[in-house]
Amino acid sequence: MSTSLLYHGFGIVGYRYVRSRYEHGTIIFTIDQDPSTLTCPVCERREVIRKGKIPRRFMTVPIGGKSVFIDFAVQRIKCLICGVVRQVKIRFADEHKRFTKQFERYVLGLCHKMTMLDVAGHLRVSWDVVKDIQKRYLKKKFSHPRLKDLKRIAIDEITIGHGHSYLTVVLDLDSGAVVFVGDGKGTAALEPFWKRLRYSGAVVKAVAIDMSPAYISAVTSHLPQAQIVFDHFHVIKYFNDKLSDLRRDLYREATDLLEKNVLKGTRWLLLKNPEHLDPGRNERERLEEALRINKPLATAYYMKEDLRLLWSQPDKKTAIAHLADWIARAESAGISMLKRFAKTLRAHRSGILAYYDYRISTGPLEGTNNKIKTMQRQAYGFRDKLFFMLKIYALHSTRYALVG
Repeated sequence: MSTSLLYHGFGIVGYRYVRSRYEHGTIIFTIDQDPSTLTCPVCERREVIRKGKIPRRFMTVPIGGKSVFIDFAVQRIKCLICGVVRQVKIRFADEHKRFTKQFERYVLGLCHKMTMLDVAGHLRVSWDVVKDIQKRYLKKKFSHPRLKDLKRIAIDEITIGHGHSYLTVVLDLDSGAVVFVGDGKGTAALEPFWKRLRYSGAVVKAVAIDMSPAYISAVTSHLPQAQIVFDHFHVIKYFNDKLSDLRRDLYREATDLLEKNVLKGTRWLLLKNPEHLDPGRNERERLEEALRINKPLATAYYMKEDLRLLWSQPDKKTAIAHLADWIARAESAGISMLKRFAKTLRAHRSGILAYYDYRISTGPLEGTNNKIKTMQRQAYGFRDKLFFMLKIYALHSTRYALVG
């Protein structure tokens, strides 16, 4: 084996090949360092005295399915300039690790296509070794995303694990990158983000959020110059929640058995978009029958469909007129649920219509949240929350984060 093969095969340069041997199905290469190249690890001067060697063994990339190790006796030196007694620097490996830098790169490459458990089994190492390599790489590359260029962002939260455990995610809507992951939800989870954003000097022009009072207060306080854009999917979802409550109340108040039977099981039909009703299951006919026999429910349902049209108007002027007309009709419909919802829309009118100034929503963030849940499900959960959060940062640029 030539010294040049050390470089081309294992990324080891500046060392000499000594010998090879085979033990218990593994390949072991012994290398050493030319004494004339020894330098002080502190001041990097060559005026040193050798003080013995410490044998080390490093795992490197396999050959033909066999594990490969590098034996290297690390020289201890005493520097005649600064007086320290230390080991010389190891250029092909981290001095605190038991594998080479080339092995780390190989592991990261495999993680693009395989789960960490598969990589660990293939390389005959523990799962924790693979996780440690990946975690250090992710921490180095993604722990402090660049915020200076942020212009349009989306903020939302995601439920993780069992119970009430949350992460708050901030997405750059222009690049698709996750720029912040906060532990928990609400204003407290976003405090580190606001601090970093302030130091970055970024000028955020628009923020897409739901109508959560906590998010509204936080954005207003920390980004007073930014335009809040209320996500239209959340607005419709909020209306759907109220529509479900109305159907439930009408079912309880119904005295006619026929009316009860018709209303029963129509919740999901009311929430579906008309174009998604399944003709094979007679969903449209069942929905029309429920609306025919219950006027308040029919009014609320058709008002929902009309509200959906708000975000498909040709321009903001038309949208303003459409929203004003909708609020007026809701207030005069004689249904308390519609009156309350009209009051909510009136209070959030500016953020709803801001969609026509900045056509953004939390939709891309919802897609990212689905990727996060898929990643978590494939990994059967994460014991290390920091590792989980780092993998979320990497979602936009790598595919290996989708395997656990």
